[in-house]
Amino acid sequence: MFVNLISDTVTKPTPAMLQAMFQAEVGDDVFGEDPTVRALEMKAAALFQKEAALFCPSGTMTNQIAVKVHTQPLDEIVLEETSHVYQYETGGYAFHSGVAVNLLHGVHGKITAPQVAAAIKPLYDWLPRTRLVVLENTCNKGGGSYYTIEEMQPISALCRDRGLKLHLDGARIFNALVETGETPQQTGPLFDSISVCLSKGLGAPVGSLLISDAEFIRQARRVRKVMGGGMRQAGYLAAAGIYALDHHIARLREDNDHARALGVTLQQCEVVENIRPIQTNIVIFDVKPPFTAASFLEKLAEHQIKASAFGPQTVRLVTHLDFTPEMLGYTKDVLKRIAS
Repeated sequence: MFVNLISDTVTKPTPAMLQAMFQAEVGDDVFGEDPTVRALEMKAAALFQKEAALFCPSGTMTNQIAVKVHTQPLDEIVLEETSHVYQYETGGYAFHSGVAVNLLHGVHGKITAPQVAAAIKPLYDWLPRTRLVVLENTCNKGGGSYYTIEEMQPISALCRDRGLKLHLDGARIFNALVETGETPQQTGPLFDSISVCLSKGLGAPVGSLLISDAEFIRQARRVRKVMGGGMRQAGYLAAAGIYALDHHIARLREDNDHARALGVTLQQCEVVENIRPIQTNIVIFDVKPPFTAASFLEKLAEHQIKASAFGPQTVRLVTHLDFTPEMLGYTKDVLKRIAS
């Protein structure tokens, strides 16, 4: 049995999703003439109570477009030090937007309104202008931790009061919402822009959405084009996104439950320590010497289980649509054998 826990981006379209893709009506989206792309964008915007949305190839692109539209060169963005925008987007904030970063030390990837308030710089010529705050929900390197609406509201209020823009990297936002019972309609009004990934837990093959007001998205379309993100008959991909939003949100709870089940097994493993709190579908833990992350992954690979290293001693497992209950049982058995 082959088990791929390297990421939730490894999923394949379900037969029903493929059928929806084959049946999609398409046009040239660069000219705004793909009806399925337009339908996806309208659906996503309405879901978060926003005016408009933009379909893009990746979450990195949606995040970087947001940074570009919200800022000017010599501005700075405030974000948690382990956030995806800082760690895993190749320094795009500097390359595309010419902005500085102000990194905050959060708890499992999460920051607070008082931290943001303390980070705002005075308007001196020799300092960058604090302009944008970025939150990540769920927090990847935080072990899939999430913000609740109650936790995000003070940050949103602070940003509005201080004239700052607030962007949500919501790549896995629905993994959080199925846990909290909160809704996209509650989330959307807190932010100036939102990025949502369709190709992680939602199981679409490609694509992310940038969601905001109409004028912001008008500007974002131009930035998408200059970044090379204008797609032609993209409706085939957008159809997968529509299907995912219609059919794959509620089932994310299964992925979260599978992750917690793996955590229970890992707690019984003598060579495992410092398991991060498992709130959604990401499991991050450390292995004790003489194991290293690399040697632990080699042991897993001997049993056809694939995962990723998140540091010299740190391993990450991510559950997803294609991780079945049978795979869960098999993985738990393997972990017991090699890590006890």
